[in-house]
Amino acid sequence: MPIPMVGLASQPALEDTDSVSVNSILDETGYSELTASITYTLWRNPDDRSDPVNRADLDAETLQAIEEVPPWSRPAWLIQQVERMRYPQLWEAVRTTWQREPSASLQDLLADHVNHILSNQYREELWPGGEPWDQRAPVVTARMVNGQARTILDGADVPGAEVDTDPFVYGIGARLPGGGVVTAVLPRAELKWIQVRFETRSE
Repeated sequence: MPIPMVGLASQPALEDTDSVSVNSILDETGYSELTASITYTLWRNPDDRSDPVNRADLDAETLQAIEEVPPWSRPAWLIQQVERMRYPQLWEAVRTTWQREPSASLQDLLADHVNHILSNQYREELWPGGEPWDQRAPVVTARMVNGQARTILDGADVPGAEVDTDPFVYGIGARLPGGGVVTAVLPRAELKWIQVRFETRSE
């Protein structure tokens, strides 16, 4: 990334496991856009990780897949990754976006992130019985984004934008002083455990 990645501020309820998804757009002169998205593990009771309240609500098929031990040996990193599936994952919760020639507004980028999470994590709630490959109209558009919000970035109060009308997720974002945009899309049901504050990652 030509700019530093930004995540949620360090806090007991969130574990940054260095799970980062990177997407890019190339043209004849190189990268025109890069995004890096961070996934977190959520600990509702970080003081006691064995507390059942920390467990994700998993269906029987997923539980069986986690608990079934294959007849071949697995590397430690894979075992750890499988075990992590027992706990809620805030999938691609925070996204840092860089554009060589900024063309999208903060509202556009936040709406895009919200729709990405909704279409991948809440498909059954939004379109019961629908097929994954069905094309759907955006649930949230830039016009639905409140461009007069405030948020915290590296301890400072900064102007931002938010989506606070969706029943499933809450979205918020801000422009970064060094260029680029940070957006976060979080499950509304888990907000009570999370401090919604941004922080530039040191690495």
